[in-house]
This record gives sequence, structure tokens and C-alpha cells, in this order.
Amino acid sequence: QVQLVESGGGLVQAGGSLRLSCVASGPPFNPYVMSWLRQPPSKEREFVARINWDDGLTYYSDSVKGRFTISRDKARNTVLLQMNNLVAEDTAIYYCAAGGLRYGRVEYDDWGQGTQVTVSS
Repeated sequence: QVQLVESGGGLVQAGGSLRLSCVASGPPFNPYVMSWLRQPPSKEREFVARINWDDGLTYYSDSVKGRFTISRDKARNTVLLQMNNLVAEDTAIYYCAAGGLRYGRVEYDDWGQGTQVTVSS
């Protein structure tokens, strides 16, 4: 029933920056974790970054560490992904997902529709 809507994707030159947003609506929103995942063309979906909703701790994939920053605005039910120093390999559909903790691992319960990020060279 939770609805997640991503925005902010687009076309950008290599070396440029984009800021993605994900806004949650519907029932009261209190996930264990919010994550960004992406699916490059003709490839499988992969993890990008996550943030604990409660304490704000973050974790990143090695491929984006140091370039991307995930953050949250709890008052606005919003998760952000600041993407800097973009490279062609970052081209993908980016998805926002909300998850809970079950049996010691994160499982995603709600997904957004995705937003396209294209990095040109």
C-alpha cells in the first residue's frame, strides 16, 4: 500500500552530477531501511546504497562509494541519492525500495517505478 515515487533522473555528461529523490506516501511510513538499486541495460538489478531509517547509518556498493551519497528527510518521507562524478557505467534505471528486517536480513517490501539515468561520454 506504500507508494514510492522516484524523480530526478535524466541525461548527464560523464563527470556530471544528478540528485535522485524518492517520496513515500500512503500508510504511516517507518521502514527499517531505504535503499537505491539500479538495473543497467541488459544486466541484472544491483544494489547501490542503503540507509537505516532510524539511525541514519549508510552502506554503499564499492562501485559508487565515494561518489554517491544517500540521505533521508524523515519529516518529508523522502530519500535522496546525490550522484557525483558520474561515469557511463552508472547508466541504469534507478529504483527506490523500502525494506524490513526478517530473520537477520533485509527484505524489500515496496518498490518505486524507477527513474532513468543516462550518462553520456
